[in-house]
Amino acid sequence: MRKICIVTGTRSEYGLLKTLIKELSKDNKLKLQIIATGMHLSYEFGLTYKTIENDGFKIDKKVEMLLSSDSRVAISKSMGLAQIGFSDAYEELKPDLVVVLGDRFEIFSATTSAMIARIPIVHIHGGETTEGVIDEAIRHSITKMSHLHFCATNEYRDRIIQLGENPKRVFNVGGLGIDSIKNSKLLTKSEFEKSINFKLNINNIFIIFHPTTLEKATSEIQFRELLSVIDKLKDTNLFFIKSNADMDGRVINQMIDKYILNNQNKAISFKTLTQNIFLSAMKYINAIVGNSSSGLLEAPSFKIGTINIGDRQRGRIRAKSVIDCKPNFKDIEKAFKTLYSNKFQNSLKSVINPYGEGGASKKIKKIIKTFKLDGILKKEFYNLEFKN
Repeated sequence: MRKICIVTGTRSEYGLLKTLIKELSKDNKLKLQIIATGMHLSYEFGLTYKTIENDGFKIDKKVEMLLSSDSRVAISKSMGLAQIGFSDAYEELKPDLVVVLGDRFEIFSATTSAMIARIPIVHIHGGETTEGVIDEAIRHSITKMSHLHFCATNEYRDRIIQLGENPKRVFNVGGLGIDSIKNSKLLTKSEFEKSINFKLNINNIFIIFHPTTLEKATSEIQFRELLSVIDKLKDTNLFFIKSNADMDGRVINQMIDKYILNNQNKAISFKTLTQNIFLSAMKYINAIVGNSSSGLLEAPSFKIGTINIGDRQRGRIRAKSVIDCKPNFKDIEKAFKTLYSNKFQNSLKSVINPYGEGGASKKIKKIIKTFKLDGILKKEFYNLEFKN
């Protein structure tokens, strides 16, 4: 029986992995293992490991790593703690494959430990680019340590191959987020309002803003510009999801708390939301505003707009429903005018999500269940032949 170990460190990442975890758990020829780490184990970020358990899944190991700071030194120390914890976890669980998703620092530690332990690594959502954050370098580093690759578009597949990975090990399966949408029983409007204990208005927007970690001390300035614009919106309720455990993320969260305190009639914030509530929200909101990947990966499937601010997601493939703007008052205000224009609203009806139509989880399971692992650890660099 092949042992498949899934590593998850954040609420959003687990939301993407959930359908795959279900697929693996149902197969009696596979043994599912789950390691929870990072924000899942932090009270500050909602102790979201409980969501995994409430979904009926067993967490085999918890790897503590987060320090109570988001400074550069604290993040590096957290990565070191994580690597120690993952080394012990892998030694105990002895998985045949380790499955990781994305590009966060805790996933880098999980991958490095697995590589040194000589455990084959499966990487999901590689080949993407986010040029404004350290995640860019982390993602490509994980690609080079991994042995099987599952990406979301052909362009991303080409980029993984460009990094020297054998095309026979690189599979375009589409985005996992689409599976989450198709496999969720979304809430009615009244059920959604009851679930968050807050009423919808005529207009409603989700604000999800994370630090752009390759820029110095810009989080507070950029987020203040955004708050200045949305504060002027009429007949609009504001739903904030707090920032991740990134460098300077706490600055944003403190600003959210202060804004909510002074605007309780129209604004509410969440440390975390279950995937079902979050996806249900997209049925009833006008747009996702900020710099979250969900505005590019999931929002187009609901045919709603996304105002994508700044450089955090620069380089990612986007649908026509995404409005890019600079992180200043003038540009953000202009983006809102575009969002509510008749021309843009009419264009949303024909929007196509470039990340596919679902089925990624089943495709991934089929391949990792049957792919021969003999000799998989030894990788040759795949050279592209360039013509003059």
